[in-house]
Amino acid sequence: MTITVIVCAVAASVTVLPGILELLGARIDRGRIPFLPHLRDAAEPSRFWPAVVDRVLKRPVLSCVAAAGVLVALAVPAFWLHVSKPGDNALSSQSEPELRTLAKVRAEFPATAEPAIVVIAGPPGQQPAGLRAIKRLEALAVARRIAQPPFTLSGSFDDRAASVELPLTGAGNNAASKGAVKLLRDELVPQTLGRIPGAETAVTGVTAEDIDFTRQMRHGLPYVLGFVLLLGFLLLLVAFRSIVVPLKAIVLNLLSVGAAYGVLVLVFQHHWAEGILGFTSNGAIISWLPLFLFVVLFGLSRDYHVFILSRVREAVDGGMKTDEAVRYGITVTAGVVTSAALVMVGVFSLFGSLSSVDVKEAGVGLAVAVLIDATIVRAVLLPASMKLLGEWNWYLPRWLERLPRAALEAPPAREPV
Repeated sequence: MTITVIVCAVAASVTVLPGILELLGARIDRGRIPFLPHLRDAAEPSRFWPAVVDRVLKRPVLSCVAAAGVLVALAVPAFWLHVSKPGDNALSSQSEPELRTLAKVRAEFPATAEPAIVVIAGPPGQQPAGLRAIKRLEALAVARRIAQPPFTLSGSFDDRAASVELPLTGAGNNAASKGAVKLLRDELVPQTLGRIPGAETAVTGVTAEDIDFTRQMRHGLPYVLGFVLLLGFLLLLVAFRSIVVPLKAIVLNLLSVGAAYGVLVLVFQHHWAEGILGFTSNGAIISWLPLFLFVVLFGLSRDYHVFILSRVREAVDGGMKTDEAVRYGITVTAGVVTSAALVMVGVFSLFGSLSSVDVKEAGVGLAVAVLIDATIVRAVLLPASMKLLGEWNWYLPRWLERLPRAALEAPPAREPV
């Protein structure tokens, strides 16, 4: 669905939008809101961004070290990132009447707790042995205090399979429940049902599903990250015919994503922000969010990077020195980048006001990452690093000279007066 929306948006932007702009012509400005500043063109840049870029380019080492230091400091808490599926006790403030009622129901009726479902399937004639093993399993679960009765036993019509629901003592999404599932899988089930000849066993349920999903996400994350980074590297290598540009883009992207992860850990794995954002921390981040956040931010970051560096490369090809081209490219694109970033930060910030913790975490993470990327990374770290590298920004080994040349979208830029 997401890919379809993007394809439709791209198709509309290169077909419908130009047609509408051609039909409207100068009349497009008739709906302009009074007292708001008008967009400037490249020949009339704003004063704010040139002043910022000039100060960064005058002290590139200090700017680079300071910006990188801030991002690294924000990213350090990400090393303690824990992932989990949020439960109903983390949807909003615990003062909600619904959550108070649910807590009372669970206290009075333990069977309403999230159960672990133990399933056994085996050859015919093993039903008596299976029932005895299930009873032993129930007794061991109670003795080890990982489950509490009443237990629900179900069987198939041919008596070759059965399942028993064990209400866990934990909340379903906390360490106690996950530890109970691990104990069932590693010890109790092998000691009971696992000793029946020819029997196959499994432990499932919502908590077990959360554990398995999180494990799969951790297992697949390095492969996804490697594929995305490699693909981005190859595309930027062909687009700018430089091996330094894509490598630097990867480093900048990882810094901004790491900083976003660190902010998520600081906000949602601790309790200080609960009153501000209206949630209850379960000490973890939603399982799917790190991968989702990385992919989305990588796409947004590449958009900004290509947009800015295209102007810089055009200026270099037009005869400017790299320092002047960096100043030109950033100042003429800063207004568009900043406006787009502010829109996205505003939209994502609205997600942070919702009661669902997973949406709240996604909104805060995306808003922080876009804000960091459009300010610290694009306005400070990018120009400072390009200033320090100089002509090395466009270094391409000789054995890569046969790469296809990507045509520029615009003619070489003239040097601003």
